[in-house]
Amino acid sequence: MDWQTLLSNKRFGELDPTELSESRTPFHKDHDRVIFSSSFRRLERKTQVHTLNDNDHIHSRLTHSLEVSCVGRSLGVQVGEMLDNSLPNHISPADLGAIVQASCLAHDIGNPPFGHTGEFAIRHWFRDPDNAGFLTGLTDAQVRDFQTFEGNAQGLRILTQLEYHRFDGGMRLTYATLGSFLKYPWHSGYRDPQKGEKFGAYQSEVPFLNEIAKEVGLKPLAQDRYCRHPLVYLMEAADDICYAIIDLEDGVEMHLLQYEEVEALLLELIGNDVPSSYFKTNSEDPARRRLAILRGKAIEIMVNAVAQVFVENEQALLNGELATDLISLSPEKVSNCITTAKKLAREKIFKDSKKALIEIGAYTTLGSLLDAFLRAVDEVLAGGQVSYKSQRILELIGRHAPQSGWDKYRSYLRVVDYISGMTDDYAVELAQAIRGLRL
Repeated sequence: MDWQTLLSNKRFGELDPTELSESRTPFHKDHDRVIFSSSFRRLERKTQVHTLNDNDHIHSRLTHSLEVSCVGRSLGVQVGEMLDNSLPNHISPADLGAIVQASCLAHDIGNPPFGHTGEFAIRHWFRDPDNAGFLTGLTDAQVRDFQTFEGNAQGLRILTQLEYHRFDGGMRLTYATLGSFLKYPWHSGYRDPQKGEKFGAYQSEVPFLNEIAKEVGLKPLAQDRYCRHPLVYLMEAADDICYAIIDLEDGVEMHLLQYEEVEALLLELIGNDVPSSYFKTNSEDPARRRLAILRGKAIEIMVNAVAQVFVENEQALLNGELATDLISLSPEKVSNCITTAKKLAREKIFKDSKKALIEIGAYTTLGSLLDAFLRAVDEVLAGGQVSYKSQRILELIGRHAPQSGWDKYRSYLRVVDYISGMTDDYAVELAQAIRGLRL
């Protein structure tokens, strides 16, 4: 692969060439298109880790995405400066930063209500033997798409089909940004359930996957499967850095972790380079203020380390041969900090009993919605009289609701689009209304 092709500023879904501007490049426009989209805005009321939390200091999926984008931009700019002689003439370090920033902003845009719990709930509902009848008539590949519902694949669908130019190019982002977004450039047929491997495209978007891969020159590994775009590794590292560190801050805020546990972890990474402002605080200051100082320095150290690793492995990345992530290749103090942070989160945050109760409720909520909407769709596809209730349910989807004569796969995708796009609050409210528990 080569940077000239990988950093294509042509736009998906547009025939005319992208207009170049010195003040606002195509990649900065990508960033703005994601920011102003309704799909991105709804992330404010979607779970990051802690569902439906009333504490304003706890991260939502939106604040997480914004923070990841900031780290991603820093990584992109720094790598761009280090690789300046290797980049095409029309690409500046700031452009590289903007590409990574835009892909980071969009990296969770396909997540359903209740975050990863929502993903599991949707998969579980389609796998439940009691619901097997809904999948009758679909191909094995189409069934697999629903039974392995994946936020990354839903994200590609949003970017290329659902947002702005609906079913006509979507956001019409540059191919470089879309390539950098494709964390898993293959479809669900390559997913290994035993290893929990993810995928990046439903059957409906495989042609778009191939188009993006061809335009940016991703190295093919098999039919409809490609190696990753090098900048995906920066987006992945930015995500890892943020959720590992920020999850711990949220844990302290919710009294699931002791401040001293997190402080010790960050101080071990920072060493003797502790910011002077930290020594001006004391135990009377809020824990979040003291952690913010340490967190900023810790992220700076991690960004520097990851950028260096990226540059050292540039050729392996361009050859599609890097078999691990950048964090794992970073200096031991960086990789150990991330590993320990994730271990703390698994043991003391993710097992919180209150969190477990809400997650159990998420299964009931999303199951109720899928059952109601898909029954309504089946009535429409049967071609007979559609009940008043089913008509009203499908009216909620709007003018893009399934119509008589459509195939089942396309129709079910529209339902999943609608439900996965809901906020946590709206999903709960609508499920309760459908079940007669709320007027």
